[in-house]
Amino acid sequence: MKLTVFTEYTLRTLLDLASQQGRLVTVADIAQRHDMAKHHLNKVVHQLGLSGVVRTVRGRNGGIVLALRPGEINLGKVVRASEPHFHMTACFDGGQTDCPYALACGLQGVLARASHAFLAVLDEVTLADLLPQLPASGLPRNRFDQIIQLVTSD
Repeated sequence: MKLTVFTEYTLRTLLDLASQQGRLVTVADIAQRHDMAKHHLNKVVHQLGLSGVVRTVRGRNGGIVLALRPGEINLGKVVRASEPHFHMTACFDGGQTDCPYALACGLQGVLARASHAFLAVLDEVTLADLLPQLPASGLPRNRFDQIIQLVTSD
């Protein structure tokens, strides 16, 4: 199973933002640090903003910042939201297949279990778990609240 580039960029962006400990970061900075296409990264950030995982601040001193503490960001949810589907073979796509074994094949069930196991592992992990330099609970609550208040005020 291979994740899409969109999901890879999503995970890298979240890791980058978490490592910045609440500082506003520009898309250009993330793109440069991780050798990502800025145009594609803009789509990732837009989706993360719509889902409430990041906050965006417009303007000359703007940027993006995590809207949640790293410990509140579950990787399973992030991957499910960023992947279009988990069709490992053609028979996962609504049963539409030209496979001669489709009616009597046990492979689809095995692959479905494997896909569920993959997601179950991700469901056990938060962004904070991937950042040993941050406390497991993420940013200290008072610092996090100050950052969110700053980026959400008009």
